[in-house]
Amino acid sequence: MIAHVSGVVAEKFINSVIVDVQGIGYEVQVPLYDAEKVVLGEEVKLYTYHHIREQSQELFGFSSLVAKKLFELLITVQGVGPKAGLAILSLSSSEEVRNAIASGDSGFISKASGVGKKIAERVVVDLSDKVGLAVSVAQSSGSSVVMAGDEALEALMALGYTLADATAALESVPKNGSTADRVRMALRG
Repeated sequence: MIAHVSGVVAEKFINSVIVDVQGIGYEVQVPLYDAEKVVLGEEVKLYTYHHIREQSQELFGFSSLVAKKLFELLITVQGVGPKAGLAILSLSSSEEVRNAIASGDSGFISKASGVGKKIAERVVVDLSDKVGLAVSVAQSSGSSVVMAGDEALEALMALGYTLADATAALESVPKNGSTADRVRMALRG
């Protein structure tokens, strides 16, 4: 499987980009949030999900490993395919989508193109315990908040931790250390 694509952005469309990797162009479907951030002619690294069907193969790309893992969780929900998962992640940043799921905000999720009220409620019910606490809940309890884009969080998820477990492991770890030290302390703690 293709785990990530690194190269120069050769073309940019509304929901996809073409990444030139040493002369080969990979079309990668991306959430609207990520599509807005990429710039033509600049280097980009996208974590990819390689979706294979009988008639086609598609790459779905994300600017962070956290977003990719959230996408993989979304498509485990009955009725949510890759297109719907991408539409949900196009609503806002992956952290805001995660917070909406964690706080039970099915109204926010149902705003995604092709996602109705029933599927949005199913997403919230199936995933709210898997994505961890919402940021506002974590802040009110006085614990530190782990944000998307945190390299230590992504490293723990690459080691097999769920988003919720990785977030919980990093809550008591100081944020001012190196990524390697933070991961080490999270694994010990």
